[in-house]
Amino acid sequence: MKCPYCGDPDQRVLDSRPARDGEAIRRRRECTRCGRRFTTFEAPELARPYVLKRSGEREEFDREKLLRSMVLACGKRPVGIERLQGAADKIERDLSHRFTGEVPSRVIGERVLHELSQLDDVAFVRYASVYREFDSLEEFSALIEDVKRAEGPNPSALAIMPN
Repeated sequence: MKCPYCGDPDQRVLDSRPARDGEAIRRRRECTRCGRRFTTFEAPELARPYVLKRSGEREEFDREKLLRSMVLACGKRPVGIERLQGAADKIERDLSHRFTGEVPSRVIGERVLHELSQLDDVAFVRYASVYREFDSLEEFSALIEDVKRAEGPNPSALAIMPN
């Protein structure tokens, strides 16, 4: 590995510790040439499942696309990026452990709904309104009423609602 600042391949490890719930190792390094410090993560590379979309198309799972959709749902909400990254990591880990070939996009959407339900009611409703493709104001209102009744989204009751 090369220093990201000067490109020199020599550096020393200053500190190593577990990261991402023990799924990776975080290393703090110092370049022997320029003296700058940087952090690296070492993790096993898991085979990423392919996403089977509603249209029948297949595409490789993209964690960044997943995270972008969650960030969009949490726009102008008091949810830190670290919490969203943690949720995206959790979803990716779960999918990698449960699916080896293909995962239906429906499963990913439901996992995102579950994670958002733990983070923010408004983000949950925003994501659900797009993911479930509401056709009417009544469907949208029903979801909001369900969230109110549950005093926050109840993932076991709301995340499995049919479209």
